[in-house]
Amino acid sequence: MIDLKGIHKTFNRGKANEVIALTGIDLHVAKGEFVVIVGSNGSGKSTLLNMVAGSIFPSEGTVNLGDKDVTSLPDYERSRWIARVFQNPLSGTAPDLSILDNFRLASLRTHKKGLGIGIDKAYIQSVKEVISSLEMGLENKIHQPMGTLSGGQRQALTLLMTVMDKCEVLLLDEPTAALDPRSADVVMKTADKLIKDYQLTSILITHNLKDAFTYGNRILQMTEGKIIHDVTGEARKTIKQNDLFEWFA
Repeated sequence: MIDLKGIHKTFNRGKANEVIALTGIDLHVAKGEFVVIVGSNGSGKSTLLNMVAGSIFPSEGTVNLGDKDVTSLPDYERSRWIARVFQNPLSGTAPDLSILDNFRLASLRTHKKGLGIGIDKAYIQSVKEVISSLEMGLENKIHQPMGTLSGGQRQALTLLMTVMDKCEVLLLDEPTAALDPRSADVVMKTADKLIKDYQLTSILITHNLKDAFTYGNRILQMTEGKIIHDVTGEARKTIKQNDLFEWFA
């Protein structure tokens, strides 16, 4: 599903502040796979995620989604297939618009632009039904401004917006970093359920080693722009949480 081949990324090449962010990355993520990436700050994991999203382009190498070469496509063109949840709950939503209007905006990602999208009763009912799965009572508050909600509520709703229009790839960029433990737990459980229910191909970046151990069926560790651990299959099933801590010892 996702293929990165010979990926190198250097920022400010040839200048005093040159940074080598990724070095020779070859990564294949199969359809329906849930990959968790861990690593210290500056290890290259965010650059890798941005490379998949199309926020930045490789200095060398190619990026493919399925049979599509998207190496030169910017993020707004990849949004037909890729959805993303950011670290900051304020990102990715319009705070002054209602919950319903935010869902309408999300629908424009994969539909032709038009003023009529999302105004019919069937669409409104479908939004309510999806939101009710959170069991937060927000389906009765769809006209409430998004900015009045808690960070956890916004992140959970953002997750739902990503799957309303059948994205193929879900990128989770430290989605719980700014949340309290209870909200973080709700968001991660919601993400895990949606990934399984919709059979999404997913990549999660996290500093939370408990989440890295709990979720996903493959764990990568990055350092200095390289993948140094890649645990999948039977090894993923038998790995212990202490093993992850030892990686950072």
